[in-house]
Amino acid sequence: MEVFRITKEKFSHNLYASGYAGRWNSEGDYVIYSASSRSLAALENIVHMGTVELISFYRVMVIYIPDDIPIVRINEKDMPKNWFLKGEKGFEICRTISDSWYNSIKYLIMQVPSVIVKNEFNYIINTKHPDFKKVQLINSEPFFFDYRIKD
Repeated sequence: MEVFRITKEKFSHNLYASGYAGRWNSEGDYVIYSASSRSLAALENIVHMGTVELISFYRVMVIYIPDDIPIVRINEKDMPKNWFLKGEKGFEICRTISDSWYNSIKYLIMQVPSVIVKNEFNYIINTKHPDFKKVQLINSEPFFFDYRIKD
């Protein structure tokens, strides 16, 4: 399976996790966020950055996850009410799920529903999992946000 991550050029050469908290990880959990498509990865960037620097140089990281790697799948229909809310209330709901996943080290990958686009998915990669070494950055492609995207 291929998944995609869009990042600034300086971060696009290796599979790096900052440990900063996000919707699906607590502070100090070293995970990599990726998306099922380049377009979803672009939307995620736009939403989370609030704006994109159209003149900045971005790259699409194409990440390979072997097909035999088990994935835990979180379905939107099974999520508690208000899981999608912005801010700490929604994040707390998601982090309760992700903390359990991250700390169990049972699954390398967690498929989570996109808040931005219904029926699409993001893939969270646990860099502390023993099978993380099987995940490969197979390409880093140039990516430019179209000038019609307003900041």
